[in-house]
Amino acid sequence: MTADDAPVFVSSDATRSVFDWAAAIAALQEAYAAPTDRSALPNRSVANGRGAWLRTLPAIPATGRYFGTKVMAMAPTAPEPGVEYVIVLFDRETSRIAAFVDGNLVTGYRTAATSAAALDRLVAPGAHTLGVLGSGLEASMHTRAIASIRPLERVTVFSPTPASRERFAVTIGDELGVEVVAVAEPRAAAEASDIVVAAARSHGEQPILFGDWLAPGTTVCSIGSTIPQQREIDVSVVERCDLIVCDALDEVLDETGDMLAANEAGIEVRRKSIALADLMSGTADDLVAAAAMPMFKSVGGGLQDVVVAGLILDEARRRDLTTALPIAFDHKH
Repeated sequence: MTADDAPVFVSSDATRSVFDWAAAIAALQEAYAAPTDRSALPNRSVANGRGAWLRTLPAIPATGRYFGTKVMAMAPTAPEPGVEYVIVLFDRETSRIAAFVDGNLVTGYRTAATSAAALDRLVAPGAHTLGVLGSGLEASMHTRAIASIRPLERVTVFSPTPASRERFAVTIGDELGVEVVAVAEPRAAAEASDIVVAAARSHGEQPILFGDWLAPGTTVCSIGSTIPQQREIDVSVVERCDLIVCDALDEVLDETGDMLAANEAGIEVRRKSIALADLMSGTADDLVAAAAMPMFKSVGGGLQDVVVAGLILDEARRRDLTTALPIAFDHKH
């Protein structure tokens, strides 16, 4: 093995330095539009035992140089429990491990970039008003990502914590040069906007967004309910939206609390749902054109992690921001 073949580490600091919204969004649109065997994008898997959990999200994209998996885990019994993420990238050209990428920031970037990739096909050109429910990492990432694809006239943000929503308003407003208004009720953020991002599940897993808050023509993006136990949007939102685009169709419909609740309420969710791949490939153009109130619903996936981490790896290498690792793996022939 030569030095060029040895795997490297890409830190969150390096990720922050090299990440580019436009490049990530374009790469995700290309990856989802490419014909891909279902076996190349298996569902995420979760192992549970002795109080610990381990989740893996593997993917072999049809585009790009890399394939691999994201691994995350937590042991709640640890003195300081928390989650760490790593994305392991393999190189198609060498069949070797190319890099270990710290997945914490990548997860925020790839989730927001995927949402923006979908919204780029769902919302009309021109300026828009954005309502954000939440003021954390995902909320701020989504605001930046959407601002990269559409001019924003105003952003209205709700968070149950006054200091958090005020901090979001000042920070994002200064960064993007846009008016950001902090409000004390989620309804005020939704009613004032034609794009609404739900990125803040309630502590009690109660819905935070309701259908009668949405003006005709609103586009909804929901990213906070990813497993059966989680809730974010009310069934009335699912009922009002006439097209639901899912990054992973079966996982969204069968494994998220929001969609399970909608099914239990008698809403025929599957009948009006399509995969993100159908949106990107153009096979659903007629449905998109006819939609009066579309929604993008995301659970995240390995494809997103691998595509975005691969871009970050290449740019970090170009700028000499990777960390060499004093290791070598046996290469079985």
